[in-house]
Amino acid sequence: MEFNMQEGGFYTDLGFGKLEVSGNEEYGFRPFQLLVSSVAVCSGGVLRKVLEKMRIEFDDIHIKADLTRNEAEANRVEAISLHFTIRGTDLDKNKIEKAMKLTRKNCSMVQSVQDSIKIEETFELVQ
Repeated sequence: MEFNMQEGGFYTDLGFGKLEVSGNEEYGFRPFQLLVSSVAVCSGGVLRKVLEKMRIEFDDIHIKADLTRNEAEANRVEAISLHFTIRGTDLDKNKIEKAMKLTRKNCSMVQSVQDSIKIEETFELVQ
């Protein structure tokens, strides 16, 4: 990836389109937003694949991501909390717990940051 400077930030052109990144939301996505998004969406994508491979039928996955930052240390991201709402009929809590463990183990973004950022994952099942 290559990044080019522009007013207020940087950009890169990717296969899907232009990604604009800045410390100021007026000019692009903020770096911490991209970090949290990467962890959340990677986890969600892996969970989706795991559920499909386990032949667990579901209708939807919604992810709520919260983060804790430390202002005293350059506003460092210290923790990311992911709450998955999984919608479906006849979902088995024990099977979903197993799927969540496999998701954590196989999500490259979680594995990349887990030694420096606390990652917490919870879920609820909705019919």
